[in-house]
Amino acid sequence: MTDAKCITLASRPKGFPVAANFSLETRTLPDLGRGKFLVRVIWLSLDPYMRGRMDDAKSYAEPVAIGGIMEGGAVGEVIASENANFAVGDIVTGQFGWTTHAISDGEGVRKVDPSIAPISTALGVLGMPGITAWVGLNDIASAKKGETIVVSAATGAVGGLVGQLAKAKGMRVIGVAGGAEKCAFAQAELGYDVCLDHRAMDAKALSSTLKDAAPNGVDLYFENVGGKTLEAVLTRMNVGGRIAVCGAISWYSGQGIEEAQPLPAVWRNILTRRLRVQGFIIFDHFHRMSAFQEEVAPMVGNGTITVKETIADGIESAPQAFMDLLGGGNFGKQLVRVGNDP
Repeated sequence: MTDAKCITLASRPKGFPVAANFSLETRTLPDLGRGKFLVRVIWLSLDPYMRGRMDDAKSYAEPVAIGGIMEGGAVGEVIASENANFAVGDIVTGQFGWTTHAISDGEGVRKVDPSIAPISTALGVLGMPGITAWVGLNDIASAKKGETIVVSAATGAVGGLVGQLAKAKGMRVIGVAGGAEKCAFAQAELGYDVCLDHRAMDAKALSSTLKDAAPNGVDLYFENVGGKTLEAVLTRMNVGGRIAVCGAISWYSGQGIEEAQPLPAVWRNILTRRLRVQGFIIFDHFHRMSAFQEEVAPMVGNGTITVKETIADGIESAPQAFMDLLGGGNFGKQLVRVGNDP
């Protein structure tokens, strides 16, 4: 019998999540059945999509139930097994949730090779955010050498890789991030040609600054944020431009919706500029994992790709770290160190 500490959903948030929406509990896990194995969680991933799972609303996935363990990807070590495909000592990644221990039957779980890169990268640059960046740039937006791309949330887990992959393709890469420190990092470490601080200007000023940064217009926009960044970029898109809609974190908790640009103005820009706008959910594209890993894993291993992580310690820290993430407080991939990394 194993006791697991876990974070459960205590109540549904009204707007931005607060500490009272979460509860720290200890649950005793059942004995392993045939085909099951026990995982000791080492790293927990925190991602913006989790905010949507807290609402009881129709979406592309079921919400977390009240009293249910918060959903999330994690990396862990198999410490007991009744499954022939997973041995004790294997490092694995799967949707184990906000918990210190989990039982799995292996569905949706894959093994992690620690010799390629630190195992935490299986939740970031070599995991769900990484393949999101790769698929969005290549399959959704059809990025090409010589084009100009704007990436919102430019130093985040997804945006940070989008910018580096776009630069490797020979594109002009413009980032938008929150704060001078993030913008400086984007240019010095991630290779962005320019990075604009959205916190230092309103939508009108951002659009004007973007005009100077992209004198030949914008061919491709990788959308993670929504809000004033989207408003500013729309007016700078070239005819025939493409927008890959990955997220809209500025609106996830209901803030800023009333001040958002009216739909007719957005629609007019899409129409007159003949834009191709495509939303995508990465769970529909996991069949591309092998191709993504084949291209990007060597780049991570040899240091071509810069990896940036923000780490909170202990499962108890997950709620506050998640709230900080939604407010832009993370720098790179947000992780929780749940246990010792072997």
